[in-house]
Amino acid sequence: MLKIFILGKNIYEPLYFQRNFKERFKGFICCVKKQNRKGDKKMCGIVGFVGKKDASPILVEGLSKLEYRGYDSAGVAILKDNSIEVLKCKGRLKNLEEKLEESPIKGNIGIGHTRWATHGEPSDVNSHPHSNKNESISVVHNGIIENYLNIKEWLMSKGYEFLSETDTEVIPNLVDYYYNGDILDAVMKATAKMEGSYALGVICTKEPDRIIAVRKDSPLIIGVGKGEYFIASDIPAVLNHTREVYLLNDKEFVVLTDEGVEIFDENKEKIEKEIFHVTWNADAAEKGGYEDFMLKEIHEQPRAIRDTMASRIIKGKPIVLDKIKLTKEDLKNYNKIYIVACGTAYHAGVVGKTVIERLARIPVEVDIASEFRYRDPIMDKNTLVMIISQSGETADSLAVLRESKKKGCRVIAVTNVVGSSVSREADDVLYTLAGPEIAVASTKAYVTQLVAMYIIALYFAEVKETTSKEEIESIKEELLNLPEKAEKVLENKEILQKFAAQNYMHKDMFYLGRGLDYAVSMEGSLKLKEITYIHSEAYAGGELKHGPIALIEKGTVVISTITQMDLKDKMISNIREVVTRGAKTLAITFEGNEEVEKSVDSAIYIPKTLDILSPILSVIPLQLISYYVAKEKNCDVDKPRNLAKSVTVE
Repeated sequence: MLKIFILGKNIYEPLYFQRNFKERFKGFICCVKKQNRKGDKKMCGIVGFVGKKDASPILVEGLSKLEYRGYDSAGVAILKDNSIEVLKCKGRLKNLEEKLEESPIKGNIGIGHTRWATHGEPSDVNSHPHSNKNESISVVHNGIIENYLNIKEWLMSKGYEFLSETDTEVIPNLVDYYYNGDILDAVMKATAKMEGSYALGVICTKEPDRIIAVRKDSPLIIGVGKGEYFIASDIPAVLNHTREVYLLNDKEFVVLTDEGVEIFDENKEKIEKEIFHVTWNADAAEKGGYEDFMLKEIHEQPRAIRDTMASRIIKGKPIVLDKIKLTKEDLKNYNKIYIVACGTAYHAGVVGKTVIERLARIPVEVDIASEFRYRDPIMDKNTLVMIISQSGETADSLAVLRESKKKGCRVIAVTNVVGSSVSREADDVLYTLAGPEIAVASTKAYVTQLVAMYIIALYFAEVKETTSKEEIESIKEELLNLPEKAEKVLENKEILQKFAAQNYMHKDMFYLGRGLDYAVSMEGSLKLKEITYIHSEAYAGGELKHGPIALIEKGTVVISTITQMDLKDKMISNIREVVTRGAKTLAITFEGNEEVEKSVDSAIYIPKTLDILSPILSVIPLQLISYYVAKEKNCDVDKPRNLAKSVTVE
């Protein structure tokens, strides 16, 4: 079957064309691309080591801890006898390991990289690290240099030559151009000419005792060991060696030698920073006996829910929103709340909209960050903005945060990563205590984002007195019961495994829901797309006859969520509409709602809870469906194709 996808910079054009093409051409979606963007949204992994030990195995180990970020090639550059040896190759990290076993590189200082292509196809030549012509300078880079073509043309006019198609190759050549005996100075001058995002690790044969590092809009941390020091894109890469790290801000430059770390601002003034102590250990980022990280993280959700509520929700006591303080007057003055996020976090925001409006009676809009930042929304000091980001480094969300602050808005960040850019730049932060999430497809981070939305909504409702104390206490009490109920959902897998075995071969699947069930259906559909590569769509049940029902034919798989009891009869009616047209149907609903079985081929029952809290439980079977279908198809569950864990460049 031919599939055509609609893309557009303005959200309305694609939706209009999609609806009309679906109605007239069954199975087809139209493609309209309104304008080019400056670069793909990908994320690479960077590591670096300075010390007395052999760098090569430490670099490879660090890169293996960053595989979850997604990559299509890997490489290392190691200083050895006042020269730089580079070894890099297309494909999985094991290809690099095999090459290093065949041709070991010995040296105590080096940088490594896993690349996800943005400029230039995946290949050995386009892989990082990149060097200047005489191989005296090597660079690893995460991000996109938006003006690289202008820099490249200028450098070529100065006699420089280029081998790859990448934007990164301009960096070592630009550093070379400015080098005059001080590699730190040269990197500072080079980055001053660069537009875009970057985290860099730079080594130079003329100063073979050091690594220079810097970040702007791409994550980078510094690990501090005993006589050894590290750079890395994320904390798991260094946890086997140290739990002491520096969290860098934009335009902070670092010099690492085996004697210590010096940090400078862009004026070359020294900066004193506090060490951040990581409280979780390397085991938290390991599989712990599970076949895949995703399955482990699905099973960690009861604990993650419990941890995120701990000390914040206590029966009989007001909600604690950490250090966030909002008065009744503050909330009265906000005429609108924007919740802005991307991907899975956006779906959490859709749930957040409903619960905040219902409990706190404040108008809420939910927006995709990549759209929001370009549509010039109406914002001022009477607008409250919430940014949801698992990593706290999502480029589009960061851009929204910064623009919101410029317009006088107060910004609350909901993130899982302490010390992330979003957490440091927001006015307030509420941490989701999911622990490290390694699988690309988010699971436990999503449910903790949901919990955060309920905590915020209840806090607002208490402060504004828009919901009775009795109802608030009822919701709090039931929230505290959800970890145990989530554990019961995880015990009921057989029907899901059977469903996956019977339906993994399908090319299309559809999800239906109403109200909060529709929000959860969107997340379920995204999970299926991400890790099984099956085309799926989520629709509000009431929209079926406005076009989507034209896609239903004999054997089409439709998964429905029915937990909003005031909408139950309408949803059952929608299910019957697709059954009449030959659909195979699975429903997820509460225990005690067995009458649903009369209308569907099979049903999954979850413990009864308040309708408003159902998304926390109902999403778990949808996650497991995607997982088991992916396993039936022999897909790489933790590292799906074309995807990265966090989108740190536009």
